[in-house]
Amino acid sequence: MNLQKLKVALVDDDEDDRFLFKEAIDQIHIKTELSLFENGQKFMDFLLQPEIILPQVVFLDLNMPVKNGLECLQEIRNTNHLKDLSVAIYSTSSSENDIDETFINGANIYINKPNDFGKLKSVIEKVLQINWQYNTSNFNKENFIMRL
Repeated sequence: MNLQKLKVALVDDDEDDRFLFKEAIDQIHIKTELSLFENGQKFMDFLLQPEIILPQVVFLDLNMPVKNGLECLQEIRNTNHLKDLSVAIYSTSSSENDIDETFINGANIYINKPNDFGKLKSVIEKVLQINWQYNTSNFNKENFIMRL
């Protein structure tokens, strides 16, 4: 049986966070193909290439140089062939303003970066187990924030 890998992208300017995310995703029980991007501009340049295979889930950091996560989210939601991408905001910020802005601009879920490796693995696995095709229309502010 040929099991396809779930295509996942992480956009984060912090090299240590990218490393820990990759280590965590390698240890969970979901087969993935992970693409890493160090800033939002490189990610958007990738997404806008013709004939690429889009990721199924994007973990998007908010606070990045060059192009931040909110700018990427807005561009994704305003680009016809990208607007249905599943976007998980993945940030150290717990600011209500950041949470509200990303909710209003169409993020699917908001995750505070866990400071514990076990929790990181758990949150990644939970997000990847969501059937986004059916759940995106059911999100509301109460279930928008993933808490551990």
